[in-house]
Amino acid sequence: MLSAVLVGLACLLTPLGVLTAWAKYGIEDGARYAATTAPLASDAEVRDAVASAVTDGIMRTVHVGAPLQGSVHTFVHDAVRSFTGTEAFRTAWDTANLSAHDAVMRALHDGGDRPVTIDLAPATERMKRQLTDEHVPFATHIPVAHRKITLLQSEDLTKLRKGFHVLEVTGFWLPVASACFALTGILLSVCRRRAVLATGLGTALGAALLAIAIAVGRRITLEDLPAGVSHPAAGAVYDALTETLRMVSWVLLGVGLAVALGAWLTGLYVRRRRASAEPPPVPAEEPTQVRA
Repeated sequence: MLSAVLVGLACLLTPLGVLTAWAKYGIEDGARYAATTAPLASDAEVRDAVASAVTDGIMRTVHVGAPLQGSVHTFVHDAVRSFTGTEAFRTAWDTANLSAHDAVMRALHDGGDRPVTIDLAPATERMKRQLTDEHVPFATHIPVAHRKITLLQSEDLTKLRKGFHVLEVTGFWLPVASACFALTGILLSVCRRRAVLATGLGTALGAALLAIAIAVGRRITLEDLPAGVSHPAAGAVYDALTETLRMVSWVLLGVGLAVALGAWLTGLYVRRRRASAEPPPVPAEEPTQVRA
């Protein structure tokens, strides 16, 4: 009974341990976060979203007649879209992402209750300078006001800070506890092969549920986006941030199924060997009939 409880706890904690470890070591770490988000600067959906946002900002400050507005919009959009393929854009993208990450991490570690904001003026100024140097039409009209975007509201900080501190602790201990429970449950089991089989199947089931949760989380995230935010670009960002989590869930699913299959095949092999090693049954002797 104790063995079954420990194995069940191990299978339950495995997906939770993977999730907390991903949040702690994949999202909190600035270097890993930068390495994860840097390739997004080359993503077609992200580049289209940035080009559309910059073009709309330019067109709001440029007044052209209605007959020329469509052609001017297309021309500016193509020019800005071309700029998103340059090294200057990738540098600006990395700078903005790291600034946002550092601001959120500082707020979660500190005890203040002020909203977390990021100023886009430095990245916008760099982009405007580059476009102007490349003689992109209307690049000088890009607004570079110190516009701050709120990343976290003050009323959300307390709740998020508590959850973040929990992740800091459990990000290491949950995977360790899961492994210890699984090993102890297998050692205490009367039939260790059956315990290994149950552990493998439970791990595979937990990994499958984690993969489903990631897919459901993606759908909910995209549905809750405010108006005007590009869904394809947001989906690309979500996929990039959860790529490691999805890969680990599929690896756990494969490992769990492989362990369960190995335990089942081993049991089948042992039963067949025992059956072949048993001596054949001795036929019963017929009773001798006594003649009168």
